[in-house]
Amino acid sequence: MFMAYDFASKEWLEAYKEALNGELGKAWQEAAKEWEGDFLFVINADDRLKETVHYYIDLFHGECRKVEMILDASTVPKAEFEYIGSYSNWEKLLKREIDPLRGILMRKFKLVGNKAKLMRTTVAKELVETARKMETSFV
Repeated sequence: MFMAYDFASKEWLEAYKEALNGELGKAWQEAAKEWEGDFLFVINADDRLKETVHYYIDLFHGECRKVEMILDASTVPKAEFEYIGSYSNWEKLLKREIDPLRGILMRKFKLVGNKAKLMRTTVAKELVETARKMETSFV
């Protein structure tokens, strides 16, 4: 039995790290066995989330080494990739109502970073798929 965690919370991010490094993340671990690079997931405030949340995720060779939730935009570390969208669009992404790549093309999300590097692997796809396997609740 899995516990549902509120999205855009520190508890969700910690559970996500466990998922990536555990059974739920097996496909991601395989896809990322040679991956080196970090992500910043930016969950922008909207009518359902009062302040923007940054999730910093350090990934190295199939392991999620570190996660950090940051609320103060002035302390956000530089990451190789940033995936940016509103809270409502993140909810749709995790509920499979928006595809991660189509979300960029439809301007629901913005991707900052070396797109060619990202497109050569299934790392990003498996990051999303692992998150989708988690029990997540939304405000």
